[in-house]
Amino acid sequence: MPYSQFTTLASALNAFSLTLSEQRFFPTLDPIAPSEILRSYLEETLPIAASGSEKMRSEGIIYPVLIEVRRILNRQVAVFSGEDFSVDEAVGLNGIVDFLISRSPIISTIVAPAAVIVEAKKADIKSGYGQCVAEMVAAQRFNQVSPQILPAIFGCVSNGTQWRFLQLKEQTVTIDLTDYPLPPVEQILGFLVWMLQQS
Repeated sequence: MPYSQFTTLASALNAFSLTLSEQRFFPTLDPIAPSEILRSYLEETLPIAASGSEKMRSEGIIYPVLIEVRRILNRQVAVFSGEDFSVDEAVGLNGIVDFLISRSPIISTIVAPAAVIVEAKKADIKSGYGQCVAEMVAAQRFNQVSPQILPAIFGCVSNGTQWRFLQLKEQTVTIDLTDYPLPPVEQILGFLVWMLQQS
């Protein structure tokens, strides 16, 4: 069964014996100004993508933001879109992830450590919690082969114009219940860069 079987947060928490915390986990961060390329691109795509399908939101808003994060971090991370990330099929940790960011600069295949999972949804962000958490658990297990141990795996469920962030530390999932809007993109960039700099 693929990640999509985890249709609720409770199903993922129960399957992997996780505890839940609901609180903000970001420190106070400075926003990061986007490049002129991203700024112009979003000016063009936001009005179209924001009212479109999940695929349109993914391609028109989310993916360009993630590529900007890669640029900011001097291409020392890799962004994967729609890749197979099958880690343990026996427990349902298999299938396609919407987006995954690895702390490795290698772009031809996913290399540990996987650091950030982004689940795209057309509308209801809450409906993506279970799938995102399962994918974060998969990343945590995938990273066990890496000598670079990450203190947490981060996740995000987004419809492009709203972003909600999650964190997995050991067996505890923390959800920041704040919906962070885009625009502006500056705060979202700050959060994503911070998540990838944790070590």
